Amino acid sequence: MVGMSFAYSALNQNVCDELVLIDIDKKRAEGEAMDLNHGLAFSHSSMKIYAGDYKDCKDASIAVICAGVNQKPGESRLELLKRNYNVFKSVVTSVTESGFGGIFLVATNPVDIMTRITYELSGFNPSRVIGSGTTLDTARLRYLLGDYFSVDPRNVHAYIIGEHGDSEFAPWSQAMISTKPLSKIIKDNPHKFRSEDMEKIAAKVREAAQKIITAKKATYYGIGIAITRIVRAILNDENTVLTVSARLKGEYGEKDVFVGTPCIVGKSGADRLIELDLTEGELKSFSHSCEILSREYESLNL
Repeated sequence: MVGMSFAYSALNQNVCDELVLIDIDKKRAEGEAMDLNHGLAFSHSSMKIYAGDYKDCKDASIAVICAGVNQKPGESRLELLKRNYNVFKSVVTSVTESGFGGIFLVATNPVDIMTRITYELSGFNPSRVIGSGTTLDTARLRYLLGDYFSVDPRNVHAYIIGEHGDSEFAPWSQAMISTKPLSKIIKDNPHKFRSEDMEKIAAKVREAAQKIITAKKATYYGIGIAITRIVRAILNDENTVLTVSARLKGEYGEKDVFVGTPCIVGKSGADRLIELDLTEGELKSFSHSCEILSREYESLNL
């Protein structure tokens, strides 16, 4: 559903020239391709869409991986990780063996760890292996802040960083509307806004996915659109700032871990990381998030 939500979004936004659907269930991929093609006459797109095989990845610009297994009742997160590792070993190896030389974009959860696994399996330059990270979480944050402050979310400059999971957080010291810090806006308008409301908003962001899952069993539209945004940034070489999951090389005192952080995304992938000027408390929260991810990756004993 995540993969097809991305495909549907990509079609509507005419984001690429050619879209190949690859699935272990080839018949399903063929049906999905047919369904999308039947809408081409009503779109602004002239995209070529078809079900294919791994050999079709050879000249692709981007390989978007949404594949993964569902968690079984009573199954631990580590057990799920190990099963997803086996899925990725098959997928990533098959993509690279095709001669693929583009950019890997990973959306499968837990996305930060699965992105690191993709990097290790592929042997690619780390800038060309990125995950969807906290891109959607950041969009949720901006939507909620825009609603709270009655301002267009596109004029809200705030981020969710860290693990795409329970340890993610919003570094409020970096949050602004236009060029004015949120803390200053709250201080100047104590009768309208309260700082404690910011943490309530951050909690809503963390809880959003679970609420959606409770209501409709899964989340896919939002992340599908988020993936499309990342793909567009890469294909158009936008050099836009997105909170993707990227490999740290000493930033914030962390190395090797893949984690959601603001990056400049363009044709080379996540070529440059923007190291935020975090407060001491925020830096501790970020380090805690990285520690969780490192520990879970190491527990796989790969």
